[in-house]
This record gives sequence, structure tokens and C-alpha cells, in this order.
Amino acid sequence: MPAMNPLRLKETLHQTRRQFLQSGLALGGMYMARPAGAAVPSAPGRPAKAKAVIYLHMSGSPPQQDLFDFKPELKKHHLQPCPDSLLKGERFAFIKGHPTLLGSPHEFARCGQSGQWMSSLLPHLQGVADKLTVIRSMKTKEFNHAPAELFVHTGENRPGYPAIGAWATYGLGSLNSNLPGFMVLVSGGTDPTAGKSVWSSGFLPSVYQGVQCRSGPEPIFYVSDPAGMDRGLRRKGLDALNRLNQAELARSGDPETKTRIEQYELAFRMQTSVPEVMDVSREPANTLREYGVTPGQGGFAANCLLARRMVEQGVRYVQLFDWGWDTHGTGPGDDIVTALPRKCKEVDQPIAALIRDLDRRGMLDETLVVWGGEFGRTSMNEARGGSKSLGRDHHPHCFTVWMAGGGIKPGLSFGSTDELGWRIAENPVDVHDLQATILHLMGLDPFTFSHPFQGLNARLIGPSDGPRIVREILA
Repeated sequence: MPAMNPLRLKETLHQTRRQFLQSGLALGGMYMARPAGAAVPSAPGRPAKAKAVIYLHMSGSPPQQDLFDFKPELKKHHLQPCPDSLLKGERFAFIKGHPTLLGSPHEFARCGQSGQWMSSLLPHLQGVADKLTVIRSMKTKEFNHAPAELFVHTGENRPGYPAIGAWATYGLGSLNSNLPGFMVLVSGGTDPTAGKSVWSSGFLPSVYQGVQCRSGPEPIFYVSDPAGMDRGLRRKGLDALNRLNQAELARSGDPETKTRIEQYELAFRMQTSVPEVMDVSREPANTLREYGVTPGQGGFAANCLLARRMVEQGVRYVQLFDWGWDTHGTGPGDDIVTALPRKCKEVDQPIAALIRDLDRRGMLDETLVVWGGEFGRTSMNEARGGSKSLGRDHHPHCFTVWMAGGGIKPGLSFGSTDELGWRIAENPVDVHDLQATILHLMGLDPFTFSHPFQGLNARLIGPSDGPRIVREILA
């Protein structure tokens, strides 16, 4: 073992027991220790089909029976008592008593040469149906929003674990040294239910956490120079701070000090790079019309266009969260008759535009686009408190996700549910399977890609042998 830095040794002798156990110098820590240069894994040993990922998360969870999972039998038995067999052993978030079945009030049609079943609520997306692989057999273990969102994006149902984007940038780095490798855009008026934990770096170095951008004059808080300070003065101040941090790094060897240095430098570079990539007014008028974007106004449409611009500039992982899909039917504000069509109208045109735009620019083949929520919705009407509005409760047993581009077979329907849309009938896909497939497409081995944490080689897909790569959907 190499000799310890004398300053580090002196510091260690004055540590408390708690500090000592947390420092990595205790027996377990010495066993698990790695040299500083080994903090970042090497480049993937396999070719990546997807150089970048754009993940479109509909926070609150869209009802699959009203968008992609056409169920004529539900319509046939609309508002009839639910069969007892569906209720046996089940628990619900809000449904009480014996519920009735809920057929979709919206029309469906087969779309494109692939014949994808899609709702009339998504007329623009119907036009790119042949680019999509629709997985109608997703399942999760969670049925409350926050733990379900955490499970989808971090592989665990509680805070403290790295998001997929953090894992991706930890393993692959960024393609642009002037921009973060993992960027986040939020619409719908609020953060997702699980909060900022869904783009956390968890136990990975904090430099890999997602960076949230906002539309407006200050895309990232606290990056712009304060009044009275120009860029040259900021550079001098940063250089002085850097010398202090370097001295602290030499003294303590704390990897978070190194991370802090890197973050300050990245923030300085971002002062010019981020405003440029966030300025959608640079786009041609026809592109703005295609997405439905008005410069100066935020929202989901602008975020879709920004996602393309970010990926174009080398951002590795772009995460969009759009809040407002929790269609319980407690009233017109969250039902499937009034609220759902409104939400679909907000996202339908820009998502279709994103797919076409990426394809037109030759970027779709190497950009993986993923769309979905955190769980599914029930085949029964919730009728909470006797509400007359139509809506669906939370449902973990089946939901729909679609993927496009980046190594995915186009125009494929994968998996199915039973005739009432209650349980998976064929080809189940677990959340960890989806995560394994995303990592695989990015050139990372989901089964060996890990980071030491709490005595384990922690993985995005968890410690068990169950997860698999869904090879049936790969091109």
C-alpha cells in the first residue's frame, strides 16, 4: 500500500469516530478503496447504437387504455360491474367498494404500414407510427407516484440512487466539454412528484447529476455573472478559488473537492454555451411552426425542440418531465374526457415533430427516444367520493411505453394485455428490463456496469439476476 500523505495522516488522527468510518480509512473502506484515477469507467467495449437518449416522462402516468392499448371488450362492458376475479387480492390507491369497468370514450385506429393501434387523441403521433416500437406489456412493483418515478429513473423506489442519465454520463462522459452530459427540462407547472431525486447522482460523484434548465433569460440559476462583474473578473475570481480548492484537494484527497473544481469550471464554460443552445429563436420559422413553439414561451413544445438542440450539441442524456397526467376523474380537471385530451394536445404535435426532425437530420438512428409514465391506470372507473367524472386509479400490473430510433426496430408492437387490459398476456417487460435495454443500446453492459456502494457493486438494474435486455425489440 502506498504511503499516506503526511497531511492526510495528521488530519485523520484528529477525526471523530463517525468521520473515520465515513472516510474510507476503516477496514472496509481500505478494502473497497480505488485510486482516484479509477473513478470513471473506461469507454464501452461494444459499439453503441444510441449516442444519446431523450426520455419523455409523462408525470402522473397516462392511461394506456385511452392512448395505445385498444380494448373493445372494455367498451362493450362500459360501466358494468367489474368481474370479481379481477378484484381478488388487489389493493387500490383510491378505488373503494366494487368498481365498474371503464371503456375508453376515445376512438382508435390502426396507423401506418405497421398497423399500430393508436388513439384519436394523438393525430400527429399517428403520422410517425411506423417509427415507434410500442411496448404494451410493461409492469412495475410500485403504485404510488413518487416511489414509482424513482423506480423508473433510478432503479430503486427511494431517494439516494443515481438516475439513468447519471449512470450514462458516469460511464460514457459528455460529448461536449462546455455542456453537462445530463440535462433536465420540466413542464406542466411543477416538478415531478418524486422531486429532483429523479435526476440525482445518488452515490456517484455529484458532477454526474442532472442539470435542470429553464426557459427565459436565466436558463440555469446562479450561472450568470452578478451585476458589476464581467467575464474577465469572474475568471480571476475563479482562478483564486481554484487555487484554494487545489490546496484542499492536496491536503484531504477528498474526491468531492475535485468534483467541486470541475463543476466551477463547467459552470464558467456554460455561461456562453447554455444561452446559445437554449435560444430557440435561432431556429427557422418552419421548424418553430412544426413543433408549435413561440420563442420566449416555455412549455413542453419548447422543451422538445431544446432536447434536439442539446443532443445536437453533444449532451448525452436529456430528460423531459411533463406534469399533469394523473387522470383520476375527481372532476373535469383530471378526467379522461376533458383533461386528457387537453394534455394530449400539448404533447402530440411536438413529440411527432421531434421524431421527424431527428430523422430528417440523420440523428434518429443514433438517438434513442423513450416515452412513458411511471405505472399504468386501472380498467375500472375510480369514482372517488361518488364523482360523476370518468377517471382511472393507479395500476402497477401493466402499462405502455414506446421507444424510437437508436437501435430499436421501427413499427413494432411488443407484448400485450388481456382483453380487459388488466394483466399482461404475453412478453412482460419489467422496469429493470427497460433500463438494461437502454444501457445496452448506449454501449454499456448493464450486468457488469457498477459502482461500489455499501459493500456491493451497485447496479442501475439492482442486485438480482432477473433483469434482461429486451432483444426482441432491437434492430
